Amino acid sequence: MFRLWAKIFKDNRMLKDTVICNGADDTRTHKVFGALHEVCLLFDLSEPIWLESNVQDFRRHAKTRFTQDSFVESIDFDHLEIQVIEED
Repeated sequence: MFRLWAKIFKDNRMLKDTVICNGADDTRTHKVFGALHEVCLLFDLSEPIWLESNVQDFRRHAKTRFTQDSFVESIDFDHLEIQVIEED
């Protein structure tokens, strides 16, 4: 089972969170992008752009933060954080 935890923070407080589960037989990359897509639909957000810093953080720690720089539209929170909490 693959599980990704997504959290929205503002002023160091968590406003929303959710866990997306995926049991499909797919690549890790497809699972991450699929889960992020579900998170954005659930939180009514545009999908963030993966900057080089996001890619490096995610490769190292299975966790990254998307700030205003990653979004085309303006956001009313400080950052969206995603973290893989379980992998097959």
